[in-house]
Amino acid sequence: MTAHTKGSGMTWVGRAIRRLEDPALVTGQGRFTADLPAQYWVRFLRSPVAAGRIESIKAPQGALVVTAKDLTGVKPILAVLHKFAYRPVAQPILAAGEVRFVGEPVAAVVASSEAEAEDILDDIELVVGDTKSVIDARAALQDGAPQIHKEAPGNVILDGRIKTPDFDTVWAGAHRIVTMEARSRRQNATPMEPRAGHAAYDAPTGRVTLTCTTQMPHVMRTAIADVLGMPESDLRVIAPDVGGGFGQKMSLAAEYVVLVWLARKLKSSVAWTEDRRENLIAGFHARDQYLTLQGAFDEDAKLIALKTDIIANVGAYSCFPTTCGVEPLMAMAEMPGPYDFRHYDARARGVLTNTCTMAPYRGVSRPTITFTLERLMDKAARAFGLDPVDIRRRNLIGKFPYVSVAGLTFDEASYKETLEMAVKAIDLPAFRARQRDARKQSRYLGIGFATFSERTGYGSPAFAARGMEITPGWETVILSIDPSGFAEARIGASPHGQGLRTALAQIIADEIGVAPQMIRVVHGDTDRAPYGWGTFASRSLVISGGATSIAAQKVRAKLIKIASHMLEASPGDIVLEDGAAKVAGTDRSVSIAKMAREAYTQTHRFKGEIDPGISETGTYDPPGTFSNACHIAVVEVDVETGRTMVERYLVAEDAGRIINPMIAEGQVHGGIAQGIGNALLEEIVYDESGGILTATLADYLPPTAHEIPPIELHHRETPSTESITKAKGLGEGGTIGAPAAVVNAINDALAPFGVEIDEIPATPQRVRAALRSALHSAHSRASGNPAGP
Repeated sequence: MTAHTKGSGMTWVGRAIRRLEDPALVTGQGRFTADLPAQYWVRFLRSPVAAGRIESIKAPQGALVVTAKDLTGVKPILAVLHKFAYRPVAQPILAAGEVRFVGEPVAAVVASSEAEAEDILDDIELVVGDTKSVIDARAALQDGAPQIHKEAPGNVILDGRIKTPDFDTVWAGAHRIVTMEARSRRQNATPMEPRAGHAAYDAPTGRVTLTCTTQMPHVMRTAIADVLGMPESDLRVIAPDVGGGFGQKMSLAAEYVVLVWLARKLKSSVAWTEDRRENLIAGFHARDQYLTLQGAFDEDAKLIALKTDIIANVGAYSCFPTTCGVEPLMAMAEMPGPYDFRHYDARARGVLTNTCTMAPYRGVSRPTITFTLERLMDKAARAFGLDPVDIRRRNLIGKFPYVSVAGLTFDEASYKETLEMAVKAIDLPAFRARQRDARKQSRYLGIGFATFSERTGYGSPAFAARGMEITPGWETVILSIDPSGFAEARIGASPHGQGLRTALAQIIADEIGVAPQMIRVVHGDTDRAPYGWGTFASRSLVISGGATSIAAQKVRAKLIKIASHMLEASPGDIVLEDGAAKVAGTDRSVSIAKMAREAYTQTHRFKGEIDPGISETGTYDPPGTFSNACHIAVVEVDVETGRTMVERYLVAEDAGRIINPMIAEGQVHGGIAQGIGNALLEEIVYDESGGILTATLADYLPPTAHEIPPIELHHRETPSTESITKAKGLGEGGTIGAPAAVVNAINDALAPFGVEIDEIPATPQRVRAALRSALHSAHSRASGNPAGP
């Protein structure tokens, strides 16, 4: 859907132009942190045990090894919330006195090469006296469990609750209660490029430049300066090309603090590149949750109330700046999803354990809560003898704006319409016929549905509602046209593969009448870009795009004013297109390059009516908007091996106005690939003592091209009234919907066996175990003996 911007003859928005970022990347000219040379290289000595007291650290003679005792005056990392009974716990930059998870940094080895640092690391003698650890969140809640931090008694770091009036009365009067016990296993974002940092000291100024794989350069600068007690002006942070982030690179890494400290101490350059084993062990984890969800339905299968208990294993510390509340509090606020009901009772706890710290990962809690809620709807459909589609038709939100039972305002969307679009495209009757025929041949096909909302582009009001000490939200864009007529947009967002530079250039192009190739978008450099919150939470196109639009409208107004003066025409008759200002209905025009030159070098001609230069600022802080989609997965389960193959995947989605359809589809495709991995394969596994058993990609299994089927996308555009550009975010939707759709499909395939899988990932081992259990129970019933465990 394209539309002319008033005063512009351009329609770049809505076109699937190729990404401006890609030529450098696909020709090997990208610039990554690990490409930088350094005088010194750092390797980190990490705890080999989940809990214990550090008794001694003995380094080889002459080696430069930094430990906690060397970091005099360096503050710990401290993430703070002011609500939900939150208990702040401090994270030392290097473990001080005790260790709390396998992989926690204990010491930093500094040498002239990576190989030498690795050799020294191997020769360090670390003695840690083991103490009792606790790995599982439910176990950590038990009386007598080891206490991770004395500041958080009972290992509960936060406890959020919502209960609507008259809930108990409504609950007691329900026709039927349906229960879902869900388990989401721990995952790792596994970006293609692990974390890396390079800190370089500049002797003339005393400044340090930290180049690192971060999604939030300005926040990293603020946080590191606070921890080290240095002026922010003495620290420059650069995020160059970043090989994927997915939320894992949002949080402050203690390793970056060490690098900046070392650069200042040594007055030189130091670098660290994380290896894959480090990333899997210590690079922030996600989505380790237990969820109990109960739905109360009336006699017409209408959901009238929902009750949930959420236990999120947040690891040993609280991630900065979002805090560990990001998973449990999102789960509590957004569990109602796209369904219309008015009574809600929720509790969400963040629980400390001796495991790697949790941080946001694409979709955060929404893949887990969507999985749980959509499994509940399928169970309810079976209990009422309904088709899974029909029960969703009865319960989806249909009128807008809609205020959810948790207090969130939903803007105009198309939950019912995208469901119908997807069901029509999949041809459900034809699939059911094929499914029946396949079962006669002992082949087990299944179809699964997931309808969901994706909260996107929310500004500071949403984060302030959590009581965050550091409250992100707004974005600023500075748009300038230089004397040669080229435009430059400096943005606070920090994209790392999303195609944001191209999308923003398309927005600007429509406003100021030039081609996107004439626009440079600058980001990821705290010396060049305005303060901003980076890229995460499907926010950049909505918020940075909104700020860009505001700045571009101001620049357009100035260009029209300049053109009106130079062409001696009414501003209302000026049209900006094809790099020029034209007087409508005439052949009179002036190039934008000529106008820009005069704005800088011939300002006296404007007689004080127009300020010199062309540079405008836009700031945007919206309340947020909701995308929505229906995902449908068709799978075949091999009951002999437990293997699931996704045969077909179809999506009907609505993300408002689509700025660049190719980029939008790429985001959905990538999200679905990650979601299928989450559904079937990916799991961080700890043993009982807290050791990680999945420390290589031979054990932790991301999906490959072989596991990803052709993906069929259907778009619907419901322009958002809560977004200046009318666009909604969609970067996380693929990951949110896929686990629910795939696991619902597995359950549909296994229905003849009476098998239910209510955890992710649904690995072949879990599928086979469920089938064996069902077979054992059937045999026991047939023989008249009670079923075993």
